[in-house]
Amino acid sequence: MAKAVFTVSEQSEYQDVRERWYHFPSRYLKKVRSAIGDLVIFYEPRRNVGSQSSGGAQSYIAMARVTGVRSDPERFGHHFADLSEYILFDREVPFRVDNHYFEAALRKEDGTTNRGAFGWSVRALPDYEFDSIFRYGFTRILSNPDFGDSINALYDQSQEVLERPIISMSVNRKVRDLAFREKVRQAYNNTCAVSGLSLIDSSGLPEVQAAHIRAVAFNGPDTTCNGIALTATAHWLFDRGMIAISDDYRIILSTHFKAQPTKAILEMNHQLIIPACPKQVPNIEYLRWHRSQVFAG
Repeated sequence: MAKAVFTVSEQSEYQDVRERWYHFPSRYLKKVRSAIGDLVIFYEPRRNVGSQSSGGAQSYIAMARVTGVRSDPERFGHHFADLSEYILFDREVPFRVDNHYFEAALRKEDGTTNRGAFGWSVRALPDYEFDSIFRYGFTRILSNPDFGDSINALYDQSQEVLERPIISMSVNRKVRDLAFREKVRQAYNNTCAVSGLSLIDSSGLPEVQAAHIRAVAFNGPDTTCNGIALTATAHWLFDRGMIAISDDYRIILSTHFKAQPTKAILEMNHQLIIPACPKQVPNIEYLRWHRSQVFAG
């Protein structure tokens, strides 16, 4: 196994669905196959939409695990890398900070950027470079006091874990939950998408929680479009199928839901509050999964 960088853009000739698969030509097949079972990092270039665009992040934005590779049955010489455990970084990681390049291969001997290396959409990534990008991308999460116990637990494990603590943290559920929670809270401005309540304690800590739409146990990604900010009560109702969300973001009540006071509030606020950023709005596919697999009807 070997880690890698996958270059992605909002609009390209490839049929990427970042949370589920990466589409690529055969020239990268060997590198992608070597990454099966390992983690990859996604890089968004400056040219993000068209050949003349310059709105891309020029940053590493997320990571995922490659679970397999399959041929594209409709396009000769192309393949899909299937993905799981997709998660956005807490903050975007620029390819260069001052004179430091997170990928050494992107720096020429004279200290300038190696544009030719950027031309490779799939690039091998040593563990120490993955480590560096991970630390930068999850700085706020790694410094969160709630994460202290997870770090200590990792260092109490086997020698292999001790030698590769960041690799272990990258798949640690608590890390991913904290990152997911913060992303969803920010997207919804600490406001419950169902009730409209925004409760903040004296220390500035919001009450609102982050609910996965498609459950993690069923390969639901830790992305904002697979999350909804909900109060504890609304979260409980959503996870138990007492409420669901329609394709046009209306709240649907189960016929089994009998709690009258809460039901009245939900009926009054029948339209889901959604984020202003289109990328963060609940994904229709995940909402349909929840209605078919969780909602009591």
